Amino acid sequence: MNDFTFYSPTEFVFGRGTEERTGSLVRAYGGRRALIVYGGGSAERSGLLGRVRASLAEAGAQYEEMGGVQPNPTDDKVYEGIDLCRSAAVDFLLPVGGGSVIDTAKAIAAGVPYEGDFWDFFAGRATVERALPVGVVLTIPAAGSEGSGNSVITKRDGLHKLSLRTPKALRPKFAVMNPELTFTLPAWQTACGIVDMMAHIMERYFTNTPGTTVADRMCEGVLRAIIEEAPKVMENPRDYDARANLMWAGTVAHNGTCGTGCEEDWASHFMEHEVSAVYDVTHGAGLAVIFPAWLTYMARHNARKVAQWARRVWDAAPQSDDTSTALEGISRFRQFLRSIGMPVTFAELGIADPDIPLLVSKLHENKGPLVGNYIRLDRDATREIYELARGH
Repeated sequence: MNDFTFYSPTEFVFGRGTEERTGSLVRAYGGRRALIVYGGGSAERSGLLGRVRASLAEAGAQYEEMGGVQPNPTDDKVYEGIDLCRSAAVDFLLPVGGGSVIDTAKAIAAGVPYEGDFWDFFAGRATVERALPVGVVLTIPAAGSEGSGNSVITKRDGLHKLSLRTPKALRPKFAVMNPELTFTLPAWQTACGIVDMMAHIMERYFTNTPGTTVADRMCEGVLRAIIEEAPKVMENPRDYDARANLMWAGTVAHNGTCGTGCEEDWASHFMEHEVSAVYDVTHGAGLAVIFPAWLTYMARHNARKVAQWARRVWDAAPQSDDTSTALEGISRFRQFLRSIGMPVTFAELGIADPDIPLLVSKLHENKGPLVGNYIRLDRDATREIYELARGH
């Protein structure tokens, strides 16, 4: 196991009706004028935004609003939010939604006190030293952004989709998590969220670091819990306990707990980011295509941990060699993905003829000549994985 520092200061307020505590939480963490950031109209139609506004007013907190954040969030909304915060003297960011909304709010929070272009942080030209505080009302369990210091934004000019990781500055002060808010999520969005949280765990699980018994067993346990709860919510979207378990799994998957002491991988996420940047597909659905392809490549080149995953997570019987065991686990993974309505090939994702040379070029332009850590992948390797994602 590697040495590590684990820092996770977010206050998680979990359960029925917790959104009514939002205003008091904003005030407790120093907010006087918040910017409510949200996506489409569902939060308004459901009455959630009304309850959040009422909670803020009752607590004596003023607020501004910015809606219209889209999936695969882009830099234009970040610039809009930065300008609004500065002109209205906003001192607190309050995203109400899922990962796209939270990531946008985090980028705004970093950009407001910064004299330069917020994109400097994502491009690696600057480090976030100061940021406005962020508090979250979560409605879509998937990205885990409610418990992490990470953010992913796409720059429209050149379609560069890049991630920012901050160990401290952008971790939310609090996360309000009411599983009832997820009852009306469409099946597609629920399934995409399930894949996203599974991928966050597996990016940490597939490591060459020795002696990671606790992290391995945590990853395996949460993966098995997700696999157990997923069909329940697909059959009954109003199953509170199943929704609650998935909501908490999404947080645990990405707040750093599952990766303590490990060298993490993240090649699959980087490869998917190019797919969703170019083709504007849902991130979780893209991961459902890319991750099995990445696993197949690994089964042929570094099978040990994939075989362990196959046995412990998917109950695959040991085969004659690790590669065969690994491939059996990957087959079961694909079956699971299809059972919750996810695509597993580019064609099923709606991309009949992916421009693989473009994806490879953009990937290595953004991430350098080698990506990932489980195996360091060069252009030939990432091209092969994208080809495996064709599924034939």
